[in-house]
Amino acid sequence: MAIDEAALQTLLDKDAIRDLALLYSRAIDRKDSALLRDLYTEDAIDTHGTDFSGNVTDYVAFIESTAPFMPYSGHHVCNHLISVDGDKAQGEVYVLAVHCLGAEDGPKLEDWHVVRYMDDYRRCADGKWRFAKRFVTYDMIIARPFDGEALSGAAKDPSYGELGHRLFAAGVRG
Repeated sequence: MAIDEAALQTLLDKDAIRDLALLYSRAIDRKDSALLRDLYTEDAIDTHGTDFSGNVTDYVAFIESTAPFMPYSGHHVCNHLISVDGDKAQGEVYVLAVHCLGAEDGPKLEDWHVVRYMDDYRRCADGKWRFAKRFVTYDMIIARPFDGEALSGAAKDPSYGELGHRLFAAGVRG
């Protein structure tokens, strides 16, 4: 059976673009500005509903300004449909974004966003795929007072007791 090189390259490109979406979630949730910046092209534009619209430098600054008021952020990627055309691609990513909002010593708000990212991607000179344009729409937003309890430290994480493989042990990198 002959290998279809073009089809194989498309699969590799789609996988790299899916990693890009996961890295975006990681950058936002871990408050990693350097990673976030690296995921965009130099001339990228990001539009997050009515909250923000502008270039990547201003977007990273905007995200940094929200960090002190977001003790928890979790972006959970769901569906991701991608169309690749050479060194350009487009995609639509569905995400459930969960946040705990509020100052450290004040009342907290549980904030859920059902999000769709409509993206233009571009393969850059270094071979990496990056966001060239990101347009965000919020399909549903739920905000309510937060009276829950967050996991307090790694010692209480049930995965340490439930999953015996060393991959899940404290202090081990995967």
